[in-house]
Amino acid sequence: MISVVIPAYNEEKMIAKTTDVICGILKDASIAYELVFVDDGSKDGTWKEVQKASEGYPGVRGISFSRNFGKESAIFAGLAAAKGECAVVIDCDLQHPPEKIVEMYRLWEEGYEIVEGIKASRGKESVMHAFAAKCFYSMISDATGIDMSRASDYKLLDRNAINVLLNMREKKVFFRALSSWIGFKTTQIEYDVMGREAGESKWSTRSLIRYALTNITSFTVAPLQLITVLGILLFVVTVALSIQTVVYKIMGIAAEGFTTIIILQCFTSSTIMMSLGIMGYYIAKIYEEIKGRPKYIVAEETGKGRTSYSEGMDRKVSE
Repeated sequence: MISVVIPAYNEEKMIAKTTDVICGILKDASIAYELVFVDDGSKDGTWKEVQKASEGYPGVRGISFSRNFGKESAIFAGLAAAKGECAVVIDCDLQHPPEKIVEMYRLWEEGYEIVEGIKASRGKESVMHAFAAKCFYSMISDATGIDMSRASDYKLLDRNAINVLLNMREKKVFFRALSSWIGFKTTQIEYDVMGREAGESKWSTRSLIRYALTNITSFTVAPLQLITVLGILLFVVTVALSIQTVVYKIMGIAAEGFTTIIILQCFTSSTIMMSLGIMGYYIAKIYEEIKGRPKYIVAEETGKGRTSYSEGMDRKVSE
């Protein structure tokens, strides 16, 4: 059986459509399946639509967070709840073409443990958003050593790969990179990003920048290494100015130092403040990790065969 994990945030207009389309495709392909919707603290009627879908389809289950925890947490909650021998993560807006799930599944049957969906095109988006996305993926690719220029969350994972991801205890995770980092027998399929049928994109340029900062600092220490580079650059500039001052002194030429000193002080102060900012960001990440708070809190579940709350608790908390 394949589990289809579907994170959803304010997607009430797409739940019924997504359910009908994916269930129809998998049924026609004679593939045993379950759909696991994860409502990431939506403010609209998303959860009610998920409940309706679970009543109409026996293979549909739903998880509702107590509040918005973010897409990464929703993905991991869905993987934790998945009961299939493999699971595929797909967006609720159907911009990931669902017919590719069958192709991914057939490749899994051939022995591949991870099937990554890579973008042949990014679909329609603003110039600013496209530029921001290109910069982000360029930085994360350089920092991690993994080509993520066309990467996406649309991928199929074997049960072995799922278990490895779920056993990672870090709280701030970057699914897109981690699922590539863990290795296993991997292949890729290309797809074109489809247009939205309903609703609006939840990704603005501002949210993409925040997403980039969080994931870069969660997955790599490259920004900390940048501090070393800035320190070396500042040292080189200081040495050059020191040599110039000594030469002018020997030649008996009065060095014009006021402007140079002001520029050097501004440059030094900026470098120090930026370095402290980077280190502070990482310290904040360490602080968040050691608090030991869960990735997400499940407030409610729906559907047949849903996960039972453990030890009589009326709320399920997952690390």
